Amino acid sequence: MTDADHDIDGPDEPDAATEDGERIEGTFLVTAAESDSAVLKDVESGQVHTLSSNPGVERDDVVEGAVAPDPPLNVSYQLVKTSSRRTLSVERSDEPPTAHSRELAAEQGVGDLTREERAGTGEIHVITVPEDGTEAAVDDVLEDEEQLRSRAARLGVDRVEIRSAPGVLSVRYMP
Repeated sequence: MTDADHDIDGPDEPDAATEDGERIEGTFLVTAAESDSAVLKDVESGQVHTLSSNPGVERDDVVEGAVAPDPPLNVSYQLVKTSSRRTLSVERSDEPPTAHSRELAAEQGVGDLTREERAGTGEIHVITVPEDGTEAAVDDVLEDEEQLRSRAARLGVDRVEIRSAPGVLSVRYMP
């Protein structure tokens, strides 16, 4: 059995179930990890699942798999299946936004956002900001790292890159 297809239940055991009889499958961002527990956030629903043990995940990992509540109280969870696991990086780039991003910013008002699919996988978000507030805007975006990582996990990418130039902020979600 490979790490990419790990099922704790085993082939002959019934699947662990939630209150309505179903385990929860999805993509989860690990928002906290200690040696004996972890917290996973479902990147689609925003639901938070506190694990009663840590199956080897680390903060900022993205896990595709399934969780099930611990009986009998169903207040904590176990990660019962892992289909894949990866780590996301968020970085501030020294590179300026691309010419295309600068063109998009020039066509929109201050405070406006344009989202575009990248060629291949991912998205680019271009935000027009006041020229004298560009650095503060970059800091604000980087401060909400959990949101950046959640969006990256939903998009199926591994890296978030923030580029800026006076008046332009580009958030690139890339493989």
